[in-house]
Amino acid sequence: MAGYEGKPEGMWDEYEWERFLQQQDGKTEKYMKLLETYLDDPERDEIIAREMGWTQLLDAKDWSAEVDALLDEDAKEEDDPDIDKSARSAESFEEHDLYRAAFALTIWIDQLFDQNASLQNEAAAIKLATHAALASAKLAAALSGDNLDEIGMTIAYLKRALKAITISMDAAAQLRKQSKLITPSQYAVLQQRLFQVRDGIITLMGEYRGEWRRRFGSGDFQR
Repeated sequence: MAGYEGKPEGMWDEYEWERFLQQQDGKTEKYMKLLETYLDDPERDEIIAREMGWTQLLDAKDWSAEVDALLDEDAKEEDDPDIDKSARSAESFEEHDLYRAAFALTIWIDQLFDQNASLQNEAAAIKLATHAALASAKLAAALSGDNLDEIGMTIAYLKRALKAITISMDAAAQLRKQSKLITPSQYAVLQQRLFQVRDGIITLMGEYRGEWRRRFGSGDFQR
């Protein structure tokens, strides 16, 4: 497309970020399985490092070096301007209306569980709560920092938040259909809150995709 030079070298679009996040998910799952398997093994750390391919940690000297490096970083944190930047990033996502709506949803669901302890034994209710919380966490990741510098990453996290909130919506429908543990009025409020978050995510994704096209054209955006 004339007038566009494409995205800068080294800047990932949403699809490249998705692939990266999927790889990280796989590594996290592998680590958790290894940790569970070798939890009581005296050589747990060495076994996990070997299985994960963390060869730099297999030498005992390297373990000490890692600790020393972490201690050095802690000593420098007080004078590190990035600390203030991280604090500002946390404030920025917490002040966003969409994140507030998602967080309020998780609080409302927690209160619903407090009102009816039987929900803790309902698979649909557990799925509703866990994926609503997951959506909130993914929104926090998407909205942290200077999003315009990493539009692809932001969209990738928004897509994950959308998937999580969609699963919550399906779980809410199952809960209402399969049991009488949630009243019609409670379900109506729940639906309103779920749709508010879902529609907000879709709108925000559209805005960031529009910004990507404005900056780099549509050639790098489509897959």
